[in-house]
Amino acid sequence: MNLEQRYQWLVNTPDSSRGWLRVVSLLLIAAYVLHWSAQGAQLSLSELSQGLPQIGDFIQRSLPPDLSILPALWQPALETLQIALWGTLLGIVLAVPLAFLAARNLQGNRWLYAGTRQLLNVIRSINELILALVFVSAVGLGPFPGVLALALHGVGMLGKFFADSIEEIDQGPIEALQATGARPLQVIVFGVLPQVITAWIAVVLYRFEVNLRSATVLGMVGAGGLGFELISSLKLFKYPETASCIIVITVMVVLADLVSSQLRRRIQGAHRH
Repeated sequence: MNLEQRYQWLVNTPDSSRGWLRVVSLLLIAAYVLHWSAQGAQLSLSELSQGLPQIGDFIQRSLPPDLSILPALWQPALETLQIALWGTLLGIVLAVPLAFLAARNLQGNRWLYAGTRQLLNVIRSINELILALVFVSAVGLGPFPGVLALALHGVGMLGKFFADSIEEIDQGPIEALQATGARPLQVIVFGVLPQVITAWIAVVLYRFEVNLRSATVLGMVGAGGLGFELISSLKLFKYPETASCIIVITVMVVLADLVSSQLRRRIQGAHRH
């Protein structure tokens, strides 16, 4: 095998001067857009370099972490885990029926399909922090508004992923079941779910990891958990305690990632066999 066969472009290269001119034009447009967005975002290496001493000062004040507060962080850590768990579970329960309505290959009413898709887009566009602030004002401080915020935002995210995976299934089993006179529920249970369940589980596990990270932030707006302890230590300039909170959050996220990775591998291996 020669070099030309081993190293090949994955896309066709232009074969005419007009094609190369189009490619160069697109690259120039992309460069201009990046330059324009950098100006709007006020990217500045000089300001970053000037701010590095302040970052170093914060790290210096945070070290060594105050590990004596670890026993007091167990309850907030468990609360954060509970928020993420119930936020994910409620999101799944609400997202599944909407996913079937938002799947083009299962939904014959195009207005209902389009409306459900737009509803998922609207829900997904609202950040969890904003939702948490709304629910805090509605039901008060504590972990419950955090659960509601994660659940509602999860409906938009999970609903889209679930619907997209339904649209990618093989239509053969669906048509075979419909030809035998199967009811819609039977088509879903025996024709749709066996094809999407592996992808759904992988998405749910990933969503739980995201919710665990988000739950630590929601506490900053009064939604309980480790975030509340973190923002309290920052406000009181107790940076060693802040470092301890960050360590606990990091350990929780790493453990959640390890567990979910193991579960995904086992599920995918069982599915292949």
